[in-house]
Amino acid sequence: MPVEYKDYYKVLGVPKTATTADVKKAYRKLARQYHPDLNKGPEAERRFKEVNEAHEVLSDPEKRRRYEELGPQWETFQRGGGQGAGGGFQWVYTGAPGGRTFGADADFTDFSDFFRTLFGDAAGARTNGRSRTRQRPGESHEASVEIGLIEAYRGAERKLELRREDGTPRRLDVKIPAGVRDGQRIRLAGQGTPGVGGGPPGDLYLRVQVRPHPFFVRDGDDLRAELPVALHEALVGAEVTVPTPKGRVSLKIPPETQNGRTIRLAAQGMPRRSGGHGDLYVTVKVVLPQRLTETERDLVRRLGGELAKRGAGDEVRSHLL
Repeated sequence: MPVEYKDYYKVLGVPKTATTADVKKAYRKLARQYHPDLNKGPEAERRFKEVNEAHEVLSDPEKRRRYEELGPQWETFQRGGGQGAGGGFQWVYTGAPGGRTFGADADFTDFSDFFRTLFGDAAGARTNGRSRTRQRPGESHEASVEIGLIEAYRGAERKLELRREDGTPRRLDVKIPAGVRDGQRIRLAGQGTPGVGGGPPGDLYLRVQVRPHPFFVRDGDDLRAELPVALHEALVGAEVTVPTPKGRVSLKIPPETQNGRTIRLAAQGMPRRSGGHGDLYVTVKVVLPQRLTETERDLVRRLGGELAKRGAGDEVRSHLL
C-alpha cells in the first residue's frame, strides 16, 4: 500500500521560506487550538497529531533538510515500494560527510507511516517479540527571575507560570536560597521537557537577577555603603544607627573621624555558602551644615580662630608642599 506524502508546510500553514521562529509560532497556535484537553473527538486528536508531527520535522534543521531533499523524488521513491525501516528501508542523509543512516532504532512514536518511512519506524527494533523505543532525554530550558537584595539575603519564594511549547501553562513553587548572587543559576531537576520513550526529563535552570539596592552595594559576600555623618559627630564622636539587611545596629563614630574613613561591621554582610556571613563596610561621608544662622557662623569663626592658633590649617595642607 503506497505511503501518502505529508505536506508539513501546509499542515502548519506556513510557507517554505518560514523561519524556525515562524514554525514554532504557528505550532503553538495550532497546538492550543486542537489540544485534547480543550477539544474532544477524533478529528481534533488527528489534527493535534499532525501538527506535532509537522513541528517535529520543520523545527529541526536536520530533519527539515532531509524532508526537503526527498520532496522532488517522492513519487520515484514511492514507486520503488518504500516501506518502514522495519521492512528494510533506510534513509541515508548525505548532507554530512560519509552520510548518516536512520533506520530501525529511530526514537519517534505516534507519527504517520510517512514519517516512519522517512525517519525510521517508531516501533523500533524488536526484542523477544516486543517493540522497544530508544530512550531520549528531554530538553533542558532556562528562565529568569528577579528579586531584591534583601530577598537575596533572607531567601525568597516565587510562584512561576511557564508555558509548554503547545501553550499549556505549568505552575511551579520555587525556593530561592539565602545568599544567592546576581546571575547565579538554580537547577530545578526534572522540570524541563519530558523525555521520549521513557527517557528522563530535562531540567529547568532559573537565572537569578538581583535588583540594585539604594543603600547597599554587594561585593562578593560583603556589603558596602556610604554613611552620612554630621560635622559635629565626626569631630567629637557619636553613636549612630546603621541599616543592615537584618535591621538597624548601633555604631560608634570615634572622635576626629576623617571624611572617607571606612569602618567594618563584622558579620553584617550576605550569607556565605560555607556558613556565617560576610561583613558590612561603611564609608563615612561628612555632611556640612547648611543655612547657618549668624550666631552659628560666629561660633564657627571662633572655633576656626582657636584652631588656627596651633596651625591646624597649615597641618591640613602640608601634603601639598
